Amino acid sequence: MIGNDIVDLKLAKNQSNWQRKGFLEKQFTEEEQKTILNSNDPFSQVWLFWSMKEAAYKCYTQRYKKRFFAPKKFICKMISKTLGYISIDREVYFSTTIITENYIHTIASERKEVSFDFSFITFDHKTDQTTFLNNSILAFFSGADTVQKDKFGIPFLYNQQRKIPVSLSTSHHGNFGGFVILKNQWT
Repeated sequence: MIGNDIVDLKLAKNQSNWQRKGFLEKQFTEEEQKTILNSNDPFSQVWLFWSMKEAAYKCYTQRYKKRFFAPKKFICKMISKTLGYISIDREVYFSTTIITENYIHTIASERKEVSFDFSFITFDHKTDQTTFLNNSILAFFSGADTVQKDKFGIPFLYNQQRKIPVSLSTSHHGNFGGFVILKNQWT
C-alpha cells in the first residue's frame, strides 16, 4: 500500500486558519500540538503533520476499505526533518516528505524502505485537475487506458476494463498534484 498528499502552502495560508480556536485540538494529538507550537515554523509543521496523516489515511483506506474522519487517530512522529512514521491502531506507516516554500508533499507506505515512481505536476488555474492528473498517469503507464476510483476514493488503473493490480495514490491541492505507485508492481 502507498499513499501521498500534497499541500499547496500558499492556498493553505489563504484558505485555512490553523490558529482558529479548536483547530489544533480537533486535528492533532497533544504531543503533536506541542511539537507544532514549539516549532520554529508552526505553519509548516501543521501542514507537514496534516500531509503525513492524509498519506497514511490513504494507505489505511486501501487496506481496510473504509472511510472515516478521525485525524487524531493517526499519530505522527518525526525521525528527522523529512522522515517520520504514522501509527493508527496497530498499523504503522513510514513517511518521507519533500518540503519547499511552495508545497509539502508526503509519501507513506507500510514498509520503511520502499521503491516507488513519483510524478509531480503543476497546474494552471484553468485546468481540471483530476482530468489532467489522470491523463498524466495514463501517459506515464503505457499499459493502462483508464483511471477510476472505487466507492472509497481509491484510484485504480485499468486496461481494457480489467483492473491492473498495483498500489496507486493520487493527490492534488491548489496548483500542485502528483501520483505515486509502488515500483516493481507494474514493470
